[in-house]
Amino acid sequence: MPRQQNETLTIRTTAEIKDLLRQAAEREHRSLASMIEVLVRDYAKKAKLQLSAASQNAGEN
Repeated sequence: MPRQQNETLTIRTTAEIKDLLRQAAEREHRSLASMIEVLVRDYAKKAKLQLSAASQNAGEN
């Protein structure tokens, strides 16, 4: 079953960062949102970050 995406994130950034994000997304054939998710997950894995109990429980609903 696909993950339910029910959280909204709004960010402000520079034109340069937005352009780099767009280029990365195009190279990977992804949307900007999907590319951000991949980048965050990759960073979290490298930094050995783990989900908090609250966010794990929220994903079960």
